[in-house]
Amino acid sequence: MPLKIYSTLTRKKDIFKPIKKSQVNLFVCGPTVYDYAHLGHAKTYVQFDFIVKYLRHKGFKVFYLQNITDIDDKIIKKANEEKKDWKEIVKKYREGYFEDMKNLGIDSVNKYANATDYMSEIISQVKRLMEKGIAYKISDGYYFDLTKFKEYGKLAKRKITEKDDAVSRIDENPEKRNSGDFCLWKFKKENEPFWKSELGEGRPGWHIEDTAITEKYFGSQYDVHGGGLDLIFPHHEAEIAQMESISGKKPLVRYWMHTGFLKINKTKMSKSLGNFSTIKEILKKYSPEIIRYVFASTHYRKPLDFSDKILENAKLSYERLKNICGEIEDDGKINEKYLSEFEKAMDDDFNFSNALQVLWKIVRDDKANGKYQTIKKIDEVFGLKLLEKEKIKISKEIQEIIKEREKARKNKDWKKADELREDLKNKGYSIDDTEHGTKIHLTK
Repeated sequence: MPLKIYSTLTRKKDIFKPIKKSQVNLFVCGPTVYDYAHLGHAKTYVQFDFIVKYLRHKGFKVFYLQNITDIDDKIIKKANEEKKDWKEIVKKYREGYFEDMKNLGIDSVNKYANATDYMSEIISQVKRLMEKGIAYKISDGYYFDLTKFKEYGKLAKRKITEKDDAVSRIDENPEKRNSGDFCLWKFKKENEPFWKSELGEGRPGWHIEDTAITEKYFGSQYDVHGGGLDLIFPHHEAEIAQMESISGKKPLVRYWMHTGFLKINKTKMSKSLGNFSTIKEILKKYSPEIIRYVFASTHYRKPLDFSDKILENAKLSYERLKNICGEIEDDGKINEKYLSEFEKAMDDDFNFSNALQVLWKIVRDDKANGKYQTIKKIDEVFGLKLLEKEKIKISKEIQEIIKEREKARKNKDWKKADELREDLKNKGYSIDDTEHGTKIHLTK
């Protein structure tokens, strides 16, 4: 079956046909680097890591581009609070973000583009919008006139901001022609960073950096744009208005993909509610593979309720799956039946959870051949390291407990064997009794 992608623009699953047959240009909105990345970021970027790796599995040559917002009101505010230079703030949290992505096994991005590296492209876009009479100048900067783009709202199917929208941060000025008009270039203020330009000294608005960067690499049209659900309005709506106004070509993007919200214990994650968790914090408790397993267990468009219970259940399921995979021998074959089932699930708008079930089906099928190589291919998409062997250093104390337990089992002293198993568990090890002998795994 052909690959189908649900596009937010059409509100249906469309057959995937990139502009160039085998080349896919894909852009995902990156973070604003004023703080450490949180679990909501992790969901979006891990799930797009799956998507990109599957597109490559299908034979597409994917150029995956992601921006880094490295100048913004939030960055300036953080610098003032910490009494540091804004560049120091950017350096700290950008490096923290890259470290988080590496630790999560996200290695599919071809290019991270810092907004401040594209000032000439940003200025060029603002100038062209001015020349076309679509942008106008007021006391604090240049703004986009929404009355000049009649299709504004076609992605979100609305023109009014709602509570879960990631709203633009520099758009309030009573001089604006229309309440929804958004800033393209903000004039400098005292003690704020600025760039010299023909527009006047200042810095870019939030939305303009993305279209400047994508035009640089992809031109005026490209294949896939991704991001969190909260970015649809007004951010992605503004991108469409900007680029389609400049180029006169439609659509800017063929397939708009948005990841569902992440919640903590059924409540939207928020710093103000005290349920905000960073990627660094969660990786202290759980391995990257368990986090990836959680994100593979739900469809990217669906919301995900993150909780200790879900993480613990995922940990048990993942460890069980990895342990079974560790027993599989390589016969050098591919199981076409299960590989086809996996591809069928992923071709249906990247249905991760159904694809994950195919992994469970093949490992449980005692009659299936080609297990090892098929699991290897599937795991190239999910990155769960299912076939990697654990390297466990076992102390003499633990070795003695294992020997004592083996002796109890031979003597059919099941009560003592269970007590020793529990002792091992408390010390951070789990035991599997297999036909090939006792297998030990780390649990902490």
